[in-house]
Amino acid sequence: MFKLRIEKLGLACVDGTRSLGRISIFFLQGICQNFVPFVQISKIMEQVWFIGAKSMFVIVLTAIFTGMVLGLQGYYTLVDFGSEAALGSAVAMSLIRELGPVLAAIMITARAGSAMAAEIGVMRISEQIDALETMDIHPVRFTFSPRLAGSIISFPLLTALFDVTGIFGGFLSGVMMLGVNRYMYMDRVIRSIELADITGGFVKALVFGVIVSTMCCYKGFFTHLSGAQTGQGAKSVSLATTHAVVNSCILILVSDYIITFFLV
Repeated sequence: MFKLRIEKLGLACVDGTRSLGRISIFFLQGICQNFVPFVQISKIMEQVWFIGAKSMFVIVLTAIFTGMVLGLQGYYTLVDFGSEAALGSAVAMSLIRELGPVLAAIMITARAGSAMAAEIGVMRISEQIDALETMDIHPVRFTFSPRLAGSIISFPLLTALFDVTGIFGGFLSGVMMLGVNRYMYMDRVIRSIELADITGGFVKALVFGVIVSTMCCYKGFFTHLSGAQTGQGAKSVSLATTHAVVNSCILILVSDYIITFFLV
């Protein structure tokens, strides 16, 4: 029994190391393929539209209610100390430093990341990726590189949109509903924000963009490995998509802590 457990632990370590090496090579290939001649500008713009522009509605909707909740909770917390004038600072710093990049990345993962994993997974099980290799078309360049570039462009822009909309949501909640002075609210927002805070939020957004696009495309590209025990077909695609979304969200939270540790 003890020997069997040791063997299972060893197999898990070997599989983990193999997966880490595979995803590292996959990521490096995707980066390098964006710098070869004849850059796929049209495909990159298509991904910017799909990942960025088509995610604007869900980002705005999530941000405005997040800002309103922060304004509501922040007001009733600060009013006990007679510091309700600092509501603008609390809302702005919470959004720009932490909630904006993290929540925006999670919402994009749910909307666009799952679609990327499913689309590439269907290409794998329908042998379209094998057909690309047969036609001497680099499959990583065709499936992953434009999505990686599109994510790097879209994530910071959507994070900025989330931050601005969230601050406006806090304004609605704190000023329009609870009666905080509007000029004091905006003055505290402007005075509290520093360039380092904005830069840190954009750094997080870039890292999250790389993580989400890499993980989702990787899981879709190697769907046939996810379905090795369940069989090829719709179940393997659904399994790969689920793993892509869950792993992306976990890595977003882990990397958020690591980046914050070095930025503080």
